[in-house]
Order: sequence, then C-alpha cells, then structure tokens
Amino acid sequence: MFTGIIEGLGTITKIRPSGQGKRFTIEADYPLDQTKTGDSIAVSGACLTAVVIEGKSFEVDVSPETLSKTTFGRAKIGGRVNLERALRFSDRIDGHLVSGHIDGTGSVKSIKTLGNAIIFTFEVSESLSRYMIKKGSVAVDGISLTINNCDKISFEVSIIPHTAKLTNVGIKKIGDLVNIETDMIGKYVERFVKNDDKKQKTGKSSIDKQFLAKSGFL
Repeated sequence: MFTGIIEGLGTITKIRPSGQGKRFTIEADYPLDQTKTGDSIAVSGACLTAVVIEGKSFEVDVSPETLSKTTFGRAKIGGRVNLERALRFSDRIDGHLVSGHIDGTGSVKSIKTLGNAIIFTFEVSESLSRYMIKKGSVAVDGISLTINNCDKISFEVSIIPHTAKLTNVGIKKIGDLVNIETDMIGKYVERFVKNDDKKQKTGKSSIDKQFLAKSGFL
C-alpha cells in the first residue's frame, strides 16, 4: 500500500528479457536506506518487488500483465520514473490510499499555466473515467492528485511547482502516456451496488444457510 506522495525520481538504466516479461534496473536519485530485497516499491505508480538492491540501484521483474496495462511496455533506457516505497503503519497518509495496481493508461491532452499552478488535462477511456468524480482522488504515475473537473473522456488536475520539480510530471509533454490508478473506493461501491441490484432482480439474498455454514457460523 502507498500514499501517492512521491519520494523522488529514478532512472531506468537497464532493460532485459525475463521469461515472458522484463527485468528493469533502476537507479534512484536518493539513498534507499532500510530498503531490502523483497520490499515493494511503486515505480511510476506500479507496485513492483525489489529482487536485487545495490546501493541506490535496484532490480524489478515486470510481468506480461503489467507490461500490457502500464506505460512500461514502451519503457526505454534513460526514462525517468517516480519512486515511492511502501507505506509503514507509523506513517502519515498525506495523499490517499494507493494500491499500486494500475487500471490503465491515459495521455496528456493539454498543459497550461494558471498562476503558480500547471493545469494538466489527461485523456482516458470511459472504463477509467467512470470511477472519477470532481474533487475525488486519482493517482497519475503514482502521484496522488485531486481532480478539478472530469467528463467521460478526460480529467483535469492542478500541479504545484513542488510536485513538478520532484516528479516526472514536470517533464511530460502533450501526447505522453501516464499510468492511471483510480480511487479504489469507487470500485468497491460499484461492486456493492451491482450485487444489490442482482439481489433485487432475483429476489434472493447471497446470505443463506450454505453461506453461513461455509463461513463457520453454523
């Protein structure tokens, strides 16, 4: 679990085949103190496991599923990525709860300056926008952001100078792809509503004697 508060940037230094997936070597811009093999690290929003750590460099295996769902399918050596190590129970949650499970990708539709903020508009599919609401949360390349406005094919966010400097959003150009993770609360609500609608149509509840027995209540 992550918060979407990026610790710093890293650079992809090696990409090589690993079974049907790939193995990336990434060098962080900051020391990876107290990070050990097996720890989870969000790389531009995708939760990956560090399989080798040497100084500020670490290696991760990227599965075929992750390659197909994220921007990593087009990753290149020299690419800059956002890094965040997993949340500890003692940490403050300054952003929002981010699972590191990418739902899909979006693209930069427009960039404009408004006062001291940079306004980004991202184009996304309706399968992603359905979980977005005005003033709701979204993770873009792992960055926890608040949605200013949204419609069926896009959403808008404000980027402050600190975020632009600390993350890779500051070097994004129109047309660039980004990883998108929508707010998990919306997905749970949709699932509950769908199950409730199903019960109303069938007139049956999912809680019966068989369910109670299987759950250890009988």
